[in-house]
Amino acid sequence: MADHDHNSFHPESTALNTTLESTAPDATTETSASNDLSLNPSTPATESTAAPAENSVQPATEKSDVAVEIAAAAEPEYDAEDFAKALESFDREQAAEKDAAQALTAEEAVITGTVVKITDKHAVVDIGLKSEGLIPLEQVLDHTGAPKFNVGDVIEVVVEREEKEGGYLVSYEKALRHKVWDKLEEAANTKTPVKGLVVSRVKGGLTVDIGIKAFLPGSQVEVRPVRNLDGYIGTEIEVRVIKLNKKRGNVVISRKEILEEEQNEKKAVTLSTLEEGSVFTGVVKNLTDYGAFVDMGGLDGLLHITDMSWGRLTHPRDLVNVGDEIQVKVLKFDKEKQRVSLGFKQLSPDPWLDATERYPVGAHVKGRVLSVTDYGSFVELEQGIEGLVHVSEMTWSKRMKHPSKLVKPGDEVETIILSVNPTDRRISLGMKQLQDNPWEQLEDKYPIGAVIEGRVRNLTDFGAFIEIEDGIDGLVHVSNLSWTKRIKHPSEVLKKGEKVKAVVLGVEPENRRLSLGVKQLQPDVWETFFAQHRVGDVIKGKVLRTAQFGAFVEIAEGVEGLCHVSEAVDDTGKQINLEVGDEHEFKIVKMNQEEKKVGLSIKAIGEEATRAEVESYKESNNKGKGGNKGQGSSSSSSANAGSTTLGDLLKWKQSENESDDNE
Repeated sequence: MADHDHNSFHPESTALNTTLESTAPDATTETSASNDLSLNPSTPATESTAAPAENSVQPATEKSDVAVEIAAAAEPEYDAEDFAKALESFDREQAAEKDAAQALTAEEAVITGTVVKITDKHAVVDIGLKSEGLIPLEQVLDHTGAPKFNVGDVIEVVVEREEKEGGYLVSYEKALRHKVWDKLEEAANTKTPVKGLVVSRVKGGLTVDIGIKAFLPGSQVEVRPVRNLDGYIGTEIEVRVIKLNKKRGNVVISRKEILEEEQNEKKAVTLSTLEEGSVFTGVVKNLTDYGAFVDMGGLDGLLHITDMSWGRLTHPRDLVNVGDEIQVKVLKFDKEKQRVSLGFKQLSPDPWLDATERYPVGAHVKGRVLSVTDYGSFVELEQGIEGLVHVSEMTWSKRMKHPSKLVKPGDEVETIILSVNPTDRRISLGMKQLQDNPWEQLEDKYPIGAVIEGRVRNLTDFGAFIEIEDGIDGLVHVSNLSWTKRIKHPSEVLKKGEKVKAVVLGVEPENRRLSLGVKQLQPDVWETFFAQHRVGDVIKGKVLRTAQFGAFVEIAEGVEGLCHVSEAVDDTGKQINLEVGDEHEFKIVKMNQEEKKVGLSIKAIGEEATRAEVESYKESNNKGKGGNKGQGSSSSSSANAGSTTLGDLLKWKQSENESDDNE
């Protein structure tokens, strides 16, 4: 091992080693026998070496003894003393190199070195020592990850320590720090800005190369907080040194201080000329949902979204973007709070001032659909002027469920001006007016009494809508569905989508109303009933329903009459309890054809029967007394039969009672 190290550093050792390897046979044998070198001649290596040596020397001896003598005389001779001197020299050199390395490490002296190669962990540098210097790879890469140096470049480094694995750890950054430290101290004291390159992002901020790597806190990057710091990587910025720690090698810098000073200078200039009504050129600094902040030169003003355009904007980005340079007008300026309200649309005249003249009622205009809502669509006629086409003004048809079924944003449409209101900045537009109105010819097409056929489009509590053609619906009121049934809801007799026939009852084109009837297809049962019956008729009926005041009785199909509770008594005056489903004979006591009302009575039937029995009694009584007495007697009987008195009734009742007692 000693021989190997010695050969590495001393030419003499290399010569010695080379000579030993090419020694003549006699010399090898002689050296092997020497006690000073302490070699074992019995080893296989020695034997294998000696055997060929003997074979090679023997022919030489036979040829010429002189050649052997010359070879022996030319071979240099080394002894133990020479080897000891060489070893001592090597140790001295090793100690000297170690002392030199320790001195460099302690002093952190800056030395030069040559880049030998770049590995995946280090940049290897020849620093003039027996071992090479190793620079950590991250110190020699730029922000893109590419090496800053090439093989053969001469750079300055500082030796830090000797590595156990061999070589010396050296620092390129420390060398830079030593080199620029004095300049940084001067820049910090004088507050002189320095330029640097943002190389990476670290926790809490950025790393900036200003000759050495310095820390730029995130709060010191801009005047306002920055969310995304990655965008600064690779950019050159101007900063100010605000803190130095030479012992630790820390440098803290700020960009915010420089920006604030520049902003204050611009702000002073802006405030000196700022007044309401003045026009400034500014740069859009930030966008929000409600507007844009514009840098007017050290002072930010708010350009509200309502002051951006005479028209409607959904977001400020529809008009401007961050970084745009725009002209704005100062609308309001609060000197105490230093708040500025800006306007952009105020730089051009209000288009609504002469909207009435430019858009007269009835004029046909084209526009672009801006948006579609449940109640209609907004159409832009020009920049700042838009009108509303209400859903009811889009088509004559009632089948359209939503305006989006007819138009969509971006469509070019033709409309007609219905009304203009410059004060409220509103224009009403119509689309259906450009089409033929089907209601205008409706009276001629569907005269009253005509039978039509259509499809049930919708059912409501008060009736059914029947579509007889596109855009034309007629209403069948619930009262016009049946002559005979009491219908509470149209769904009892009609279904949605069903085809039905109806009679036209009325047409109102101005109100877009068409009245229809279904029951009119059948004859009116009430008219038939009133034509066939009179007051006094006795008819049979069935109780349908009862109330406190009486009972409703069905006296014909679809025809009902009312029997009041006072009329529901028998011939003895006893109240009759009418139940649903009971059938009785009733006498018609009242009829009202216009109101379709019929009054019924059970009581009247009993009174009629009693009167008939009395008359029968009187007639039989007269026959028993006088028989046939001639014409005079007959005339008298006829006269008596024509009127029944209370006395007659009492006599009749008395005779009835006596007859019952005899039995």
